[in-house]
Amino acid sequence: MALFQQLNTQLSQAFKHITGQSRLTEKNIQDTLQEIRIALLDADVALSVCDNFLNDVRKQCTQERIKVVDQLSPRETLIKIIHDEMTALLGSSHTDINLKVRAPAVILLAGLQGCGKTTSTIKLAHFLQNQYKKSVMVTSTDVHRPAAIEQLALLAEQAQITCHPSDSHQKPTHIAKTALQQAKINLIDVLIIDTAGRLHVDRAMMKEIQELHKLTQPIEVLFVVDSMTGQDAVNTAQAFHKALPLTGIVLTKVDGDARGGAALSMRAITGKPIKFMGTGEKFDDFERFHPERIASRVLDRGDIVSLVETVHKKVDQQKAEKFAKKMKKGKSFTFEDFLEQLQQLRQLGGMRTIIDKLPGLNQLPPQLMEQLGDEDKFKSIEAIILSMTKKERRYPALLLNASRKKRIARGSGTQLQAVTQVISQFNKVQKMMKKLKGNQIMQMLSRMSPH
Repeated sequence: MALFQQLNTQLSQAFKHITGQSRLTEKNIQDTLQEIRIALLDADVALSVCDNFLNDVRKQCTQERIKVVDQLSPRETLIKIIHDEMTALLGSSHTDINLKVRAPAVILLAGLQGCGKTTSTIKLAHFLQNQYKKSVMVTSTDVHRPAAIEQLALLAEQAQITCHPSDSHQKPTHIAKTALQQAKINLIDVLIIDTAGRLHVDRAMMKEIQELHKLTQPIEVLFVVDSMTGQDAVNTAQAFHKALPLTGIVLTKVDGDARGGAALSMRAITGKPIKFMGTGEKFDDFERFHPERIASRVLDRGDIVSLVETVHKKVDQQKAEKFAKKMKKGKSFTFEDFLEQLQQLRQLGGMRTIIDKLPGLNQLPPQLMEQLGDEDKFKSIEAIILSMTKKERRYPALLLNASRKKRIARGSGTQLQAVTQVISQFNKVQKMMKKLKGNQIMQMLSRMSPH
């Protein structure tokens, strides 16, 4: 997760002030908190939120100095305090979406133009269909941008979501009214309305959304915000909060190059919970927002629970079990197995997703991190393996032949050196598989039960 990456790095540097210290003192606490303050402000956390947060941390540190905690070092104690306070800042626990109303439950999505409302509408619909087993209908009232209406219809078709048609000649209230009627007639559980956006907050937009709110009486009003917009996102949230009874927040583009300040400030400024976050471009790249897990990621303590949930959701369990049995029987690890494991890894969102959720791995060298998160490298390796004959994939020893490697390079559109590198990487994995006998990390994770 690119969100918080900069903050994660700066906080790691700040904790060096207290690493190796035998106890918490006024000086090492002050020095560390001063660096943390700089890190938070650099991450675009609102000044008032930053100061209140650090005051709470300072109070807890003062109390901890009195206690004798044999199990934790001063560094671990401070990290635990910051983790607990950050969890509280983000909302303590996950706040679920409210569907406790007579069907159809109406959900209104609001936000500025370009924040990701339309994509979030489809992702939320997909999420409710798959996780809650609800029938969902979507519609767009953005009559000011015909392209937005077309985009929603296209995405809905791709995601197999029912879409109530609309066009730019209709009034937003008319679209919402007819969509609500159709949802009732077709016994739809949830109706999600994608509202119009603007490049900035204006009265006309707010009045339009307020009219839609009065007409549809939504059970949820979710403010969609681009996590990459920093402090501006907080200001926009305040404006929407004054105009609408917001019930929650959806953070989008958390996989982008963001500093994370908006996410840390949003709950404190609006008093409303962050309920979901968009983590990628695919329809199922949409997660519940768990404050404790996010705080753990910020402090590089990992997020094993979310990783396990991702594995259970995206890994083909039958293929995984078949592969494990094969390895346990001592059968050879082939290029076909290698390709299958790479494809499973891509299903999880790539190595970058796993690294983000495992504690300590964010401290790997930047060059290595870049390689592991490079989607193009995955595609290149896949192309090289697919350019091999079935016999070559099953009997890798055949690839000692130079002419075979040249043919594979031509077929995959790569250089001979790239083919040689893939074969070398494969040989290393093959040796590792012989030692592990099928107990690789994905297998261990897939056998764990998410909580």
